[in-house]
Amino acid sequence: MSDLQGMESGHAPVNGIQIYYQLHGRRDGVPLVLLHGGGSTIEVTFSRVLPVFAGSRRVIAVEEQGHGRTTDRDAPVTFESSADDIAGLLRYLKVDKADVFGFSNGASIALQIAIRHPELVRKLVFASSMTRRDGAQPQLWEFMKQADFSNMPQPLKDAFLGVNPSSQQLRTMHDKDVARMRNFKDVPNELVQSVRSSTLVVVGDRDIVRLEHAVELTRLISGARLLILPGGHGDYLGEAVMTQEDTRYPELTARLIGEFLDAPR
Repeated sequence: MSDLQGMESGHAPVNGIQIYYQLHGRRDGVPLVLLHGGGSTIEVTFSRVLPVFAGSRRVIAVEEQGHGRTTDRDAPVTFESSADDIAGLLRYLKVDKADVFGFSNGASIALQIAIRHPELVRKLVFASSMTRRDGAQPQLWEFMKQADFSNMPQPLKDAFLGVNPSSQQLRTMHDKDVARMRNFKDVPNELVQSVRSSTLVVVGDRDIVRLEHAVELTRLISGARLLILPGGHGDYLGEAVMTQEDTRYPELTARLIGEFLDAPR
């Protein structure tokens, strides 16, 4: 019998910051953790798919260090430190094991959780991200060279200021995210191969991630599956920065990912 509840939210004191989280859907079952893309909020990345997931499972949506409603620390934002933050949040919430779905930078964080805290991750959804610089299209790195607060996508600025009115914190978040990507370091293949969680690699057929890299990841991670969906970076989620048409792709994407999560390991 479904145990659906209204959304709850709060801040968890973890590693010197206050992590903002939302709880949706059921109170029972293995929860699904949602990790948004760089520069984003929960709503930017997941507003179209979160209600679908929450209709049948427990969902924990999170904002990482310095993003949206989560406070910052006097340190760079890294995939590794954010992974440790999410692990701390799960322990704060008394969650022994979760499914983790990360999009873009959130996928890089999700991968690091599976590497650094494998006991916490049952299934991993690694969407639209890469483990090596050459796994992305060259234009991503060209864009990052020229990235400046003045050309930050306006929907990202609006979404941040909609939940946190501090323009200074917005600029700090932008600058830290740009620095993280400019300094992107390859994840050694042996660490990727160490992942033991059941893994679904998701990519758009016109994504910033090279399709060849997505295929390679399914060979590096034992038993990993691959889901290629139509569209560019985030189109299949209805991600708010992308130009969207009236489409059912987000709902269909959520249903397909739900099938993977529900399947026996």
